Amino acid sequence: MKRHFLAIAIILFTTISFSQTKVPTFFGDNMVLQQNEKVAIWGEDTPNKQINVVASWGEKASVKTDSTGKWRLYLQTVKAGGAYDITINGSSQVILKNVLLGEVWLCLGQSNMGWALENTFHGEEDAKKARNKNLRIYQSARQNWYEPRSDCPTGSWKEATPYTAGQTSAVSYYFAEKLQKELGIPVGIIVQAYAGTPIEGWLPWDIQKDNIRSISLKNGLDETTKRQIEKLGFTKEKALIKYNTELKLYQKQMAANDTMKNKSRSRKPPIITKPAVFGHQYPSNIYNAMVHPVLGFGIKGAIWYQAERNSKSVQQALDYKSQLELLIGFYRSEFNKKSGGNVADDFYFSMTQLPSWNPAQTKPVEGVEASWVVNRNVMLEVVSEVQNTGLAVSIDTGDAFLLHPKNKKPIGYRHAFNVLHDVYNKDLVAHGPYYESQEINGNKITVSFNGIGSGLMAAKKGDINAFAIAGEDQKWEWATAKIVGNTIEVSSDKISNPVAVRYAWAMNPSERNLLYNKEGLPASPFRTDSWQLFEKGSKEVQVFKPKKPKGYEAKDWERPKMQ
Repeated sequence: MKRHFLAIAIILFTTISFSQTKVPTFFGDNMVLQQNEKVAIWGEDTPNKQINVVASWGEKASVKTDSTGKWRLYLQTVKAGGAYDITINGSSQVILKNVLLGEVWLCLGQSNMGWALENTFHGEEDAKKARNKNLRIYQSARQNWYEPRSDCPTGSWKEATPYTAGQTSAVSYYFAEKLQKELGIPVGIIVQAYAGTPIEGWLPWDIQKDNIRSISLKNGLDETTKRQIEKLGFTKEKALIKYNTELKLYQKQMAANDTMKNKSRSRKPPIITKPAVFGHQYPSNIYNAMVHPVLGFGIKGAIWYQAERNSKSVQQALDYKSQLELLIGFYRSEFNKKSGGNVADDFYFSMTQLPSWNPAQTKPVEGVEASWVVNRNVMLEVVSEVQNTGLAVSIDTGDAFLLHPKNKKPIGYRHAFNVLHDVYNKDLVAHGPYYESQEINGNKITVSFNGIGSGLMAAKKGDINAFAIAGEDQKWEWATAKIVGNTIEVSSDKISNPVAVRYAWAMNPSERNLLYNKEGLPASPFRTDSWQLFEKGSKEVQVFKPKKPKGYEAKDWERPKMQ
């Protein structure tokens, strides 16, 4: 009997001693919460425990944990401002300090979204000026996982400083910086980026299991996993043991403030790369670790920069359309559901069109070797068909050789223009010319656009020379393009009965004299035809990676000054 009571006493003492109120890392000091909204806040404690939350702006909320110890409540925020404190009382007390209310945006994508400000043109000098208490950045190290996670353990909120801005995503920073300056209120960005990841990794398996690309990728990686286990011994069990050992070492190093691997590289938490079923290419594994944890956090919208990994061939680029539409719909639905209906189920989603890459265009229209322009056109179709979406056109950025171009500033600002106009009703031009319609008049085709702003113009002196024209024989010729009012009149002496036009239809049209509006925003590549882009049943031709010349140094490209 004494032993029985002693065991109970030990259990009770352990529960009392170690029970504590926990919240995920994205509920932390320096965070930004969406203004004028009931924001979801959640965490863990002991089962059936009363949780009381009090905000210093005068609001409070309470809830009891469920049978598993999880809790979620909704706290009303007020207009933008701060700083505030939020006190959470349960088994223990958690105080979140220096909290601001403002506008919160989610920034997602692969390596070009993650590309740090300090590694871009003008990035070092712009980072030096980044002292802004009203711009906050949440960023976690890249992680992948084989099942949905509840937190991003390496994440934290930071005020914008030369160091934190320099380390964060350049596209996200420039977007947020422009937004904060124009709105004059606090802005927070949640940056979740992971290099080399396909869109399949950013979606849960259940909603993509019928997609032919997802099935093909999963089957291929399952076969790789089988070989890795049978021939190399990379079992799932060994992978988890290795991961947990490395994680403990990493946590020990962080606790000792041993944060630098060497003079130029900071330590990164471990990730699982083998077997492939646990890796970052596997469907759902990025979503599990980097999106699922933040579902329901109060956001205004999202910006997206991911497509390189899904544009290796024309066929793959075409399939991206349905995948992107699926992702937008799913994210909107899940954020709305997990936020208790407080995040809009049609929140704004701004996409980054792929920049220029590969040798400069020499043919009027490139073929199956030009998969990236197909993806650009796919995004143009999505923005015209899916409500509340935007597009940052970037063919005048990029690099002929580098997959990670250094000119990220125009992209971040163009996302901001979309959002400032479409979401915040600012009196500015949201984007450059987008194809709207064509009218055939004898040997000429007149092309109309939206997004013309205060008028159309060429990027530089001389004729616009990025248009191609074709007759019913589908043979493309370089076209003469003239600005006529708010339209472009396209023709060629070689074609007497034209039927279709394409613009900037190449991997890298950047050296052509491109079309802009007078606000300095470029036209999106487009086509007016619906002809097949590849022969049915033909082998997929993959875009090649150009060899960088010895001693090559990237230089920023000239482009018209933006508004």
